[in-house]
Amino acid sequence: MVKRLALLIAALTVFAGVTPAIADGNSPPVPLRVATYNIHAGAGHDNVFNLERTVATLRALDADVIGLQEVDVHWSARSQWRDLVTELAARLGMRAGFAPIYDFDPLQPGQPRRQYGLAVLSKAPILSVENHDLTRLSTQDPGAGPTPMPGFLEAVIQARGARLHFYVTHLDYRADPSLRRIEVDETLDLLAQDPAGANQVLAGDLNAEPQSPELSRLWTAVTDAWTAAPVTIGQPLTYPAATPVKRIDYITVSDGIGVLRAEVPADPALVAASDHRPVVADLALTRGSEIHS
Repeated sequence: MVKRLALLIAALTVFAGVTPAIADGNSPPVPLRVATYNIHAGAGHDNVFNLERTVATLRALDADVIGLQEVDVHWSARSQWRDLVTELAARLGMRAGFAPIYDFDPLQPGQPRRQYGLAVLSKAPILSVENHDLTRLSTQDPGAGPTPMPGFLEAVIQARGARLHFYVTHLDYRADPSLRRIEVDETLDLLAQDPAGANQVLAGDLNAEPQSPELSRLWTAVTDAWTAAPVTIGQPLTYPAATPVKRIDYITVSDGIGVLRAEVPADPALVAASDHRPVVADLALTRGSEIHS
């Protein structure tokens, strides 16, 4: 971490316009590496469940905070009925929060509930986790129309000297963009509820490319870390993992957060664990944000 802080300060010096607002003029910003990864319920792009690959990929990212999508908790045989949130947190030595989209009774009495949704892993303390609603079309009840459903995770994290609102999302996948447009509007409403000047990171699988009309309002409130980073590694396409042709996975940040570096890993050992590629960004957070709120 000391080495990363030194690199951060050097980068802030070199790249004009990257330095975020700082609560104390004599205090440096807080460095934080964040990542987002759609883990495909632990199955690689070969559709074979192998949690060892997922763990190895997440460990290689070396991120302080990670947002995960498509996470099973005792969901079905596809992930061996395992609790992926608890297992990944334990294997990586990180704290965890979970926001289920689906939360069903077990198939047999006495078994754990069947859940599927979003998760956050954090090296720093997680102060709270809230599961917000977004308008969705259920994949488990095809006859149901659009309705508010849970599965939009907000974790408040104390990252050393900075308070962070870290959001994890997974927008609708269907070709019709109308539902994603509604979900973006609801996302903006939720982001607007945070205190003024809050450090906000929104990460996840948006199922739309940057120029998509349904994302246009999102870019009025947050900044795409890939486009803001003065240093990028790899190419930005994330799906499908083996031979990506689309950029649908993002890390986005609020005003005041510096973006120093962004990466989409291309190492074959790091792209086999899912049908998506992960995204990583090195950020500089405003120190002291919300400390007195």
